[in-house]
Amino acid sequence: MNYERPHVIESGAGEQLTFVRVVQDPKGDKLIVENLVQPGSGPPMHVHHRQTESLTVVSGRIGVQVLGQEPMEHGPGETVEFASGVPHKFWAAGSEPLRCTGWIQPADNVEYFLTEIYRSTRENGGKRPADFDGAYLGMRYASEFDILEVPGFVKKVLWPVTVFFGKLAGKHKRYSDAPEPVR
Repeated sequence: MNYERPHVIESGAGEQLTFVRVVQDPKGDKLIVENLVQPGSGPPMHVHHRQTESLTVVSGRIGVQVLGQEPMEHGPGETVEFASGVPHKFWAAGSEPLRCTGWIQPADNVEYFLTEIYRSTRENGGKRPADFDGAYLGMRYASEFDILEVPGFVKKVLWPVTVFFGKLAGKHKRYSDAPEPVR
């Protein structure tokens, strides 16, 4: 998927993410990002199976938690890095918005995946993606990303049923240009 950059997405839940540019690198394309997160907002516990994610605080405070560890906070000038395969979440800690710069490497399908998840979340009132969208994207890109706050039963039983009936209803057409997952 080719996007014109900078490419800005908003979740409707207090998160704005800007995909600034892609830097070619022998270890895989590095996607340069900027984010603005409103106090108390941030993504749920998730994992990038293939990507390393790095965020440097420009202003505000970032709360971070790696699965199984105590939450921590970092301030301006500090960098947090999440290695591929490490479940984590972050949020704007404190009373002011969090601004960060950072990168994700390799880029793979993260821009497409997050663009579609944010679009659906925004269109669904800012709480979570619509059922079909979440199920379709979660299943299609499971080799790259996982949202750990979605129960296993939902992923293994309800998502396949939702996708089946969603395809019958023609909801899959929205994703006709979806890039192939990286395995």
